[in-house]
Amino acid sequence: MFAIDQVLLLAAVLILLGVVSSKASARLGLPVLVLFLIVGMLAGERGIGGIVFDNPGAAHALGTLALAVILYDGGLQTPVASIRSVWKPASVLATLGVLVTAVVTGLAAAKILDWPLMNGLLIGAIVGSTDAAAVFAQLRNANIHIRKRLKALLEVESASNDPMAIFLTIGLIQVIANDVPLGLALLKLFLMQMGIGAAVGLGVGWGAVGLLNRIRLQASGMYPVLVTACGLLAFGLAANLGGSGFLAIFIAGTVVGNSHFAFKRSVFLFHDGMAWLAQITMFVVLGLLIDPIALLDVWIQGLLIALVLMFVARPLAVVPVMLLFGFSKRETTLVSWVGLRGSVPIVLAIFPLLFELPGAPVIFNVVFFVVLISAILQGSTLATVARRLGLAEAPPAQPAATLEITSLGNVNADIVEYTLGRDSRAVGRRLSRMALPEDTVIAMITRGEEVMPPRGSTVLRANDHLFAVLRPITRPFVDRTFSQAADIGAAEPLPRVELRLKGGTTVEDIRNSYGVHLPAADDDTLESVIRQNLETDPAIGASVMLDGTRLRVCGMLGTRIATVGMLAAESDPDEEPTER
Repeated sequence: MFAIDQVLLLAAVLILLGVVSSKASARLGLPVLVLFLIVGMLAGERGIGGIVFDNPGAAHALGTLALAVILYDGGLQTPVASIRSVWKPASVLATLGVLVTAVVTGLAAAKILDWPLMNGLLIGAIVGSTDAAAVFAQLRNANIHIRKRLKALLEVESASNDPMAIFLTIGLIQVIANDVPLGLALLKLFLMQMGIGAAVGLGVGWGAVGLLNRIRLQASGMYPVLVTACGLLAFGLAANLGGSGFLAIFIAGTVVGNSHFAFKRSVFLFHDGMAWLAQITMFVVLGLLIDPIALLDVWIQGLLIALVLMFVARPLAVVPVMLLFGFSKRETTLVSWVGLRGSVPIVLAIFPLLFELPGAPVIFNVVFFVVLISAILQGSTLATVARRLGLAEAPPAQPAATLEITSLGNVNADIVEYTLGRDSRAVGRRLSRMALPEDTVIAMITRGEEVMPPRGSTVLRANDHLFAVLRPITRPFVDRTFSQAADIGAAEPLPRVELRLKGGTTVEDIRNSYGVHLPAADDDTLESVIRQNLETDPAIGASVMLDGTRLRVCGMLGTRIATVGMLAAESDPDEEPTER
């Protein structure tokens, strides 16, 4: 038997154990990363598996690759609208916030361990960044939904603060190992890391989008491979030029993810699976690397440092920024508590081992212990804290099921299948009364084994399958029309986008489909509402404002208003309006 055969068998068993253990995450209230680490520790030399693994170099290489994959997926899944709405506070938290956290925690670590200041600051830098995946995995497991702007802040901050922690760690290692003076040398390193990383990420991201929209591959399975190669190109190119590969791959992912290209949904699913595989593999391997007995030697110091990090350093970094940008005290409290540490600190803790710094094993064990305490204590109480602060909201309205069939290449449209649930607000209504966006077409309806041509007179029933051709920008509106009927008032606000509807759409149809109330009779059409409130004859561009909802004439057919643009009053106030 070849050695690789045994390695593959062992890897399969450990990954399967990691996947199965994730099922217990919701029941135990623990982040999945903790369970993955436990699987690795149990399989290690001191555990029941007895696997001997003492190779920091291999763990670092694997961890770097895994982090690159995870950050790339995070970029792909981050909407540019989220970044636009919170980029100012998120960028301050991701840079200055990480610096404050590192300094405060580092000062405490130096005092607690009775170490030189620089060594203590190195520990602070290593644990300076938060883990977005751990945060939102916990929120999903507990079925907790928070306000869109607050959620966007947590996503963007957690996804973008890793490069700052990596820079601080590398810089302090240079100071300790090579006697590099603090000052201009570190400032130059910072500018190179961030500047080159951002430039390469943007360049490769735009290039990838152009390539995806021009190339025609015979096999659809090659598109995820192409997108992956572009991400790795961004990381490798930036790192070899002296920049931050992690920042480059995140930015490249954000550019690609917010663009339209063929088989986009398939690409997203592929990278989501790759990110999970990377997380499981990385945490299990890091669990193998740790010696549980050695944790007992530093548990008191690790606990004290973890408490300082959670209750002193994180709040000191967060509170001034949150209050400065107008967040409430309750939101500030939640963000202060949502400081879960995850994969990045443990991978960074391997750096001192590679450079053979004095006390490197102690640094690794302390960081490992701090991450465990943070994940267990903050992760297990996150849902409770959100509820106690009154920041947990009802889940947004969703269709019973949706399925994207494909993307239409360069055409800015998707084909989506909707399955109507029994409580869908579309059930029992005619297709013509659904107030669908003007450019949305229902191409086919299936009911059981029967294929039905879509007509305006078709009455929709539970379990009907509707195939809609729609533009991505109108997807949230179409989702809303086919979602559950209950609690429409608690639904997530409509996007800040002008929705174009037919002039013959009635006030009642708009209320039933979107929860938008207009001060007019139910059987009034949008055309008649505009005419009643305009002092002159309607013309393209003319608009009226009714209880905060704007109706605008977008198209005329002779003297008839054919198309009306509606910007709903209940649209999210944190988003800038977009006209199509």
